[in-house]
Amino acid sequence: MIRHFDSVIDDLRKDVFRMGGLCESILEKSLRSVIDGDQALAATVAHDDLEIDRLDVAIDEGVLKALALQAPVAADLRLVLAIKMVATDLERVGDIARNIAKSAGRLAGSGTKRTLPPKLIPMSRDVQSVLRLALDSFSRTDAGLAREVLEKDDAIDDLQDEIVRDVLVELESQPEGASQDVDLIWIAKNLERVADHATNVAEQVILVAEARNVKHASKLAGLE
Repeated sequence: MIRHFDSVIDDLRKDVFRMGGLCESILEKSLRSVIDGDQALAATVAHDDLEIDRLDVAIDEGVLKALALQAPVAADLRLVLAIKMVATDLERVGDIARNIAKSAGRLAGSGTKRTLPPKLIPMSRDVQSVLRLALDSFSRTDAGLAREVLEKDDAIDDLQDEIVRDVLVELESQPEGASQDVDLIWIAKNLERVADHATNVAEQVILVAEARNVKHASKLAGLE
């Protein structure tokens, strides 16, 4: 017998999958606007983010509905709360993509062509890959894939640090490009934040799959 609760969960998961696909698309568009120096493309990102926001609101309502239907058992409760947390992280990815597009628009409109840091494009691809991996782990409830996301996050942090250092060196030799350099630093930092949100999604997958909370695990382990 199929529970009504299960159909509500299925609807919520579909909304999250749709949200995830939109996040991948909007991130790709914002990064393409950076790489191509396409101001017009960057300007379209803010509109695309509206659908992500609408889905976030719909998921909020669906979660409340799911919790109101019955007192969920432990596994169901973990899943519902994980869906809510994942949606929150994806909504923030949409916001971050919009911020990257704003930086892209300013760079393209500055009138001065600034060479992108060599490591920015590889970092962009790594971040897109880790977001895709996190979404795949969620769709399959696969803790193994989720752990791969956690393992990749440190390398992305290192790339961000390297890019910031490279841009600061460039700034010292060409201070007239300070405003563009600030935007390049913000792009790198925003990419690192996307990876952080992908990590959060992966942590929720592990919580659902194994009933284990690994949030801040490495930091807390160091205090023991």
